[in-house]
Amino acid sequence: MNVPQLTISGIQTGLREKKFSATELASEALAFARAENPATNAYLILSEERAMRTAAEVDAKLARGEDPGPLAGVPVAVKDVIVTQGLRTTCGSKLLEHFIPPYDATAVTRLEAAGGVLLGKTNCDEFAMGSSNENSAYGPVRNPVALDRVPGGSSGGSAAVVAQGTAVVSLGSDTGGSIRQPASFCGVVGVTPTYGRVSRYGLAAFASSLDHIGPFARNVHDAALLLNTVAGKDPMDATSALAPVPDYRAVLNQDVRGLRVGLPKEYFDGLLSDTGNQIQKGIDLLKQQGCEIVEVSLPHTQYAIACYYIICTAEASSNLARYDGVRYTNRSAGAKTMSEMYRMTRGEGFGAECKRRIMLGTYVLSAGYYDAFYLKAQKVRSLIARDFQQVFEQVDALVTPVSPFPAFRLGEKLDDPIQMYLSDIYTITGDLAGIPCMSVPCGLTGEGLPVGMQILTKHFDEPGMFRLASAFERAGGFTV
Repeated sequence: MNVPQLTISGIQTGLREKKFSATELASEALAFARAENPATNAYLILSEERAMRTAAEVDAKLARGEDPGPLAGVPVAVKDVIVTQGLRTTCGSKLLEHFIPPYDATAVTRLEAAGGVLLGKTNCDEFAMGSSNENSAYGPVRNPVALDRVPGGSSGGSAAVVAQGTAVVSLGSDTGGSIRQPASFCGVVGVTPTYGRVSRYGLAAFASSLDHIGPFARNVHDAALLLNTVAGKDPMDATSALAPVPDYRAVLNQDVRGLRVGLPKEYFDGLLSDTGNQIQKGIDLLKQQGCEIVEVSLPHTQYAIACYYIICTAEASSNLARYDGVRYTNRSAGAKTMSEMYRMTRGEGFGAECKRRIMLGTYVLSAGYYDAFYLKAQKVRSLIARDFQQVFEQVDALVTPVSPFPAFRLGEKLDDPIQMYLSDIYTITGDLAGIPCMSVPCGLTGEGLPVGMQILTKHFDEPGMFRLASAFERAGGFTV
């Protein structure tokens, strides 16, 4: 079997026709991951015993003639900010270097209930804070397309394992573009569902009102199936939505003629020409498929970066207060008093980017600044969300770039936080509005670097988003 070329459909066919067993596939996938991981550092830990145990259960169900589930035997990886019972979860931080969670995240429970085989946990920016996957305490992830380039962040490890072929699908988390930007940089499909569509129970909180769990895959069908598997109301998460989850695969072959696709003019400024050319080819292909292309405006986009980094840092400073050396984190050995324990544990455990965001967030929430910064940012967030509501009265979907540029070189932006933050300029608005959005590959630059095209739809219209993405894929859009 050729693990890097497998899809979910191919695995289902192979198991059904007895070309291989789930145990054989898991063993092969783990061996391939061990061999390839030194090049990219995409996995932090492989869960070999757990993977083989789940694969054996799938084989036993097949032998008994039972339905093993829609993800039966599929090698899956999970970002290391999503907790896994009995399997080390570090969040890319030295603070949690030895943390073993006592429970599984809901998304993980649903994955394994569907027959998914968890190969391991993927590397990420510390506590999901970063746009390049260079902020991990365990070293950066390298882009498998070009090893001298970043894979994007913070879910760079989850994107890299799918691009590398060491996992068929994976789960990441997205707060301001951390699924779509790595998907774009690595040339895979990445989906950020509507806020609340997937339970956040078991996801280490960065910015609670912005965090999403979502899938990476090599094609639209696999991304749709994986989202179907993990989506839905969860009694363990009060923010998970009651909205019913349709079968996203049912719309994948539908025609897109007559769909009105909006191009927000604010999103096409500052694009590198190579990136812009690929996006334009993608738009032209949608037009050839019968879509009506309409220019629209989202006027408050210019305030999105400032708005996002006030809100996310404020929420981060609150969420990260729990890492204090008292409970489940490492504790500084040199502390002699409680005050020293707090200060030294955090000083030694948190990386530079986490400290930067904690300080920024504490500042904007402090007395005298709350109204001037945090409250104002929340008002701007409402205006950004209203922009999307109004524009979706005119069009069925929006198409934009994912990033102004393709994957940049390791270290290129590491010493310039502002430039690093600006790399999220086209993705953070979707998170602020809480709408579904995804990145689909739409070609390569002259240097052979992938470019992603972003598709956005209104709240809970994942079917419309997948419909357009699938039509684009069938028309050859992934290789434009």
